[in-house]
Amino acid sequence: MSFERISKTLVGDTPGRSTELNYFRIGPDAAANKVYLQAALHADEQPGILILHHLLQLLRAADAAGELEAQFVLFPMVNPLGMGDIEFGQHQGRYNRSTGVNHNRGWPVLYDAIGAELVARLGADAAENIGLVRAALRDWAEQLPRVTALEQWRQCVMREACDADYVFDVHCDDDALVHIFTIPQLQDNMQQLAGWIGAAATLLAEDSGGGSFDEVWPAIWLQLARECPDKPLPLPVVSCTLEFRGQFDTFDALNRQDAENLYDYFQAQGLISGKAIGKKGAPPAPTDLRATEVLRAPQAGLLAYCVELGDEVHKGDRVADLIRLDGDDAFVERIPLLAGTSGRVISRATTKYVWRNANIAKIVGSEILESRGAYLLSD
Repeated sequence: MSFERISKTLVGDTPGRSTELNYFRIGPDAAANKVYLQAALHADEQPGILILHHLLQLLRAADAAGELEAQFVLFPMVNPLGMGDIEFGQHQGRYNRSTGVNHNRGWPVLYDAIGAELVARLGADAAENIGLVRAALRDWAEQLPRVTALEQWRQCVMREACDADYVFDVHCDDDALVHIFTIPQLQDNMQQLAGWIGAAATLLAEDSGGGSFDEVWPAIWLQLARECPDKPLPLPVVSCTLEFRGQFDTFDALNRQDAENLYDYFQAQGLISGKAIGKKGAPPAPTDLRATEVLRAPQAGLLAYCVELGDEVHKGDRVADLIRLDGDDAFVERIPLLAGTSGRVISRATTKYVWRNANIAKIVGSEILESRGAYLLSD
């Protein structure tokens, strides 16, 4: 049995700005597998905090019963810097104030950092290659700069995640159904996860264009395998972003159920023994993220939705009307916003006053949309 609470002080860049980063390590130190989970990287997305709060209790009970077969590292509130971002009585938390960068964008390209040295060192044994790469990742993480508060924070988080077998980044959308972002190479495993957590969609992209946290960890393994096709190098990390509904879906009973569903998935993976809690469902087939339309407002206005979450729409169907707020037809004209693809509505905007190019809905279809381009993430 092993349970440890770890607290790191992030020294502020100005007086009075230091803060604490707290996380937990649970399970046997000598376990063959490591599971890393974090929530509230986008600090304005809080359902994950409550989900990991409940998962922490389940894992502690399993640890006390000797049922943990893996070591679990949990950051229930991974971004205290963003949690402190309150302005005019409103919590922000999605962007770093000092850089203007989205907290879930621009994470390092690990192959660029250490790939060249590893290419020359890989051998003929797959297990040894995995150990070699992970040791290099740990050394790299230990040597990262730790001058600014942002650097201190990123270094601590990456040091804990770099050698994990599972990396789960828990988010939420605006107003949405549960869905998963992951890479195509992991779709079979992620369909198992989708069945346990009741996901409405599993969206696949090897590189969604923004350097998001979950894509960093498998990317180096995939690139090394491409550079060294004659060397055995399996993909040893299961990584994803989990979108647990919308920002207002922070409810004790609901998020406890989410935690139990995750617990069941980890049991099914052989990472926790004991009696299963729930039952796996049958999720829809995974789809290419390029087939998901991000419907945007052509101008400012007030939204009046014509669809509910989960509705199936056809290309050309009206998703919402945009009530004009200026000009000769202000407060009279309703501008129809039409689906550009056929599929299922999995997210909508909670803020009904929108501005030009604001994201108002995501529609998961099956047809690749060339208009999506290389940057597949929403704002």
